[in-house]
Amino acid sequence: MEILITICARGGSKGILGKNIKMINGKPLIYYSLNTANLFKDKLDAPIDIVISSDSNEIKSVVSSLEFQLDLNYIRPDVLATDTAGKIGAIKDVKNYMEKKHNKTYDYVLDLDVTSPLRSVKDLENALEIIKNNKEAYNLFSASPANRNPYFNMVERNKDGFYDLCKHSEYLTRQSAPQVLELNASFYWYKKTYFEMDFNSAITNKSLVYIMDHVCFDLDHPIDFDFMEYLLENNKIDFNFI
Repeated sequence: MEILITICARGGSKGILGKNIKMINGKPLIYYSLNTANLFKDKLDAPIDIVISSDSNEIKSVVSSLEFQLDLNYIRPDVLATDTAGKIGAIKDVKNYMEKKHNKTYDYVLDLDVTSPLRSVKDLENALEIIKNNKEAYNLFSASPANRNPYFNMVERNKDGFYDLCKHSEYLTRQSAPQVLELNASFYWYKKTYFEMDFNSAITNKSLVYIMDHVCFDLDHPIDFDFMEYLLENNKIDFNFI
């Protein structure tokens, strides 16, 4: 079983400038994904390659200073590093680069999102078992229980300009409505067949989820950094990265 771990970190972030290497709890943000990737590689009894997909020399320089063993030679094309470029295209391109470089075909690709680092090695192991045991699935992504439910307390604008529930139902309480999940953007497992089908989205007709049983959230705004740093500095995270 050949596995490729991709860590995508472009340099042109607009929401939080330099977020991939922004310091948090004394370390650049990307460190946490790199550390988990290497811990996972050490623990799993299978060939694993780790690669950074970036267009930024500054990011690569920071990563190089962290002394992890991974491939830093790949340069993400400019066309795949814009605000409008999808992440799947970037993953496909670096996967093709690594397969040609090492003359191999990867059975699985694991993408770790730099801006959602609160995942453990155990999460990755458990999720891999889930997708391995489902022969039909193309991929799997991490998710968390949603705080809002479209059957009960989420609304959208209708054609008449008024607002109504996103999903119509007769549920009177949030507890009685069907469970819904939200993607927490932490990690994604892809089978080889996913790439053979040439999908352009992480959500397919045969996707699985791994539900996190601990806190996990994406860093979209500067205040998110403050919140996560507080959790890390004060040991408020209800899991460890191993």
